Formats: sequence, C-alpha cells, structure tokens
Amino acid sequence: MFPSLGNGGYHVEHYGLTFDWVPDGNRLAATAVLTAKSTQRLTAFNLDLHGLDVRAVTVDGAPARYTRKGDELTVTPPVEIADGRAFTTTVVYDGVPDTIVDPDGSREGWMTTHDGAVALGEPAGGPGWFPGNHTQADKAAYDITVTVPDGLVAVSNGRLVEKTAAPEGKTAFHWRADEPMASYLAMLAIGHFDVSEGTIAGVPSYIAVDPQAASPETEAVPEILGTMIPWASDRFGPYPFGATGAVVVDMPDLEYSLETQTRPFFDGSPGGETVIHEMAHEWFGDLVTPGTWQDMWLNEGFATYAEWLWAEDHGGPTAAEAAAQTYAESPAEGQGMWAFPPADPGSPENVSRAPMYQRGALALQKVRAAVGDEVFFTILRTWLSEHRYGTVATADFTALCTRLSGQNLGPTVFEPWLFEDAKPEW
Repeated sequence: MFPSLGNGGYHVEHYGLTFDWVPDGNRLAATAVLTAKSTQRLTAFNLDLHGLDVRAVTVDGAPARYTRKGDELTVTPPVEIADGRAFTTTVVYDGVPDTIVDPDGSREGWMTTHDGAVALGEPAGGPGWFPGNHTQADKAAYDITVTVPDGLVAVSNGRLVEKTAAPEGKTAFHWRADEPMASYLAMLAIGHFDVSEGTIAGVPSYIAVDPQAASPETEAVPEILGTMIPWASDRFGPYPFGATGAVVVDMPDLEYSLETQTRPFFDGSPGGETVIHEMAHEWFGDLVTPGTWQDMWLNEGFATYAEWLWAEDHGGPTAAEAAAQTYAESPAEGQGMWAFPPADPGSPENVSRAPMYQRGALALQKVRAAVGDEVFFTILRTWLSEHRYGTVATADFTALCTRLSGQNLGPTVFEPWLFEDAKPEW
C-alpha cells in the first residue's frame, strides 16, 4: 500500500528523539538516536525521512557516510555490521517540517495550529518529523524530549518523565513510552493546554485540552475513560499500557481523530462514541497491529464493533441490532460500505474508507452469530493475548477463528464479508 515506507535488515528497539521547536518560522532542530539490531549483514541500511536537512550521521559514535534520494536516507557505516549485532545510529537534522497529504486527501505529518503544532503519523506521516523504520511491523520503545518556549506545553506518548527548565526561556518535556509502539502511533502536540493529571482506572493519566476546544464533551473525557477502561479490560483483557489520557486540539479542518498510543488525539470536542472508538484501538490496533495497511480492517472493524458492544452493555441496541440496521441502511451500489472488500482494499486511498469500518464490524458480528458468544469472546481475548505487542494479518485471525470454533467459516463468513465485492445476503 505504501511501498516506500519501511526497510529491511534491522529491527529498531528504541528511539531517542530530541526536538527543539522555534515558533518563529516553524523551525525544528532535532536529534534521533536509534538503537537497533541487525537481522542480516549490513554494509548499508536505509531510514525513512521526508524533507528536513540532515547535518550529520554517526553509527556507534563514528561518522558515517549518507546519501538521500526522495524520502530514503541511506547510511553507510564505517565498518560493516555483522548479522545479529546491536548498533546505534544518530541522525542530527533540522529545518521546516512538512505537512504530508495522503492519497485520500487527508493531512498528517507536521502541522501548525493556531498556537503551536501537531505531529501525527497515520499512515505515512512519521517520516515528516523523525527518521526511522516507518513500518508498523517494526515496533520499538520511545523516549521523546521536546523543548518549547516557556508557557507552551509539549505532549507526547507514554508518561511524562520530567519537565525541566531549559536555556533561553524554554521548557523541556521528556516523555517515555516503554511498551513497543508502531511509529505511526507516535504523536506530538505543542500548544497552550489545560492539563489534567491523575489516575484513571489505576493507570497514570495525562489529558491536555486546547482551551479553544473546551466543552462539556471534553470535560466528560475522564469519566468516559474511567468507565471504558475497566469495561474493555473485562471484555478484551487488561489495559495494555502504563499510561493513558488524551489530547484535544482545536483543528476543525483536520476532520479526524487518531488512536495515538496511550494518548488518543482528537481534532475538537469528541463525542462519546468517538472516545470509545479511539480507546478501543488501544487493544485493537495499538497492542495488536496489522503488519501491513492491507489489513487495516483489523483496526477499524474491531474498533467499530467495540462501539456496538459498548452500546449493548450500556442500555443501547445490541451489536446484532446495530449490525442489522447498518446493513439495512447501506445501499448495494455506490462508493459506500460495498465499494470494495475490507480484506482487499486495493489502493492506499481506501485505507480509511467505510468498508474498513462498518463492513469489517459486520464480519465480526457474523463470526459471533456463527460461533456463539462464549467462543466469540474467547477468540477476541485470545487474539490479543497471543499477539500481544505484535503484528498480525487477516489470515492470522481467520485461522484463530477456525481453531477455536472448530468450524470452517470461510464459505459462509470470511469469503462473502471480507473478500468478495458484492453486498452479501444478510
């Protein structure tokens, strides 16, 4: 789907990212330290980086040669790296970071706001602000330190390790995400935020709200998280991360929210269903992540179905009723739910379209109806426990359903609902 993203030959274990942002001119001075392990003999290796100016590259402290072609930064270490060896690459870079426009027209990468900036990565925005192996198949831990002028707040993933005074009237915010994270789930938000710190459902919480986005809906976010996390932990398995929270920024033209790991991002006052959807991704998408964008329905179909489950358990329609209504209200023709099968989206502009969401959720309801509630929820919990912090494909899910149910669901469920073009019979 995005063939220029990701590189072979190594696995990144940790990113140490340091940013100094200057509002005047939207300039970024940064250093990225990648701790990696080779998976083959390396005379050279590539990193993904869009725009920005590379000033120096070292490998294990020694200067390394580098070249650039498009978004590929090719590094030639001074000494060949043997297979299976740990090594550290440091990239010093600066410049004015770009906003990236996706094939579907949405914006990501580095974006300025009315009082700061936001950096988002799904699906292809990560290279716009840091060099790395930008494939979701290569997860890593992160330390992200951001220095901004006093009065601004810098928010990122994980927990706030420290907030310290920096020279020239600046403040440094050091964030740490200990659990493995796909690079597209990394985020950064800079601005004047109203910050609420505490504990939600036994997990340290950090919620940052742009005052221009303050509303009764944003005020309700802590309460929703306090109810949702225990509910999802009971349904799906324990909350998988050491921190939680949210970032709400007034960006009305962005028109999307994201499941950025431990700290979902919202482009304005989020409704309750949106909060449930993005938080469900902490399990389905963040903990267990599709290895390629081809299988995006494993994110969006599951999060949509979690919305239906939430309503079912909180006095709303059952998931079966929600599914039946969704099916009945969707025309068979046109560019809606039936434009393409969710397990075969075909092109990158389809990654975030309706079949990935609603039709993916309908497939899950069909699995539930076929195997019964006990087996179905065992499938969901096993899916998350067996692939914890890993990456998956559609074939992994269909195989699990077959193994735990003892049924061949291919002809009746998976083929019509995931792989065929036409609208199936209900």
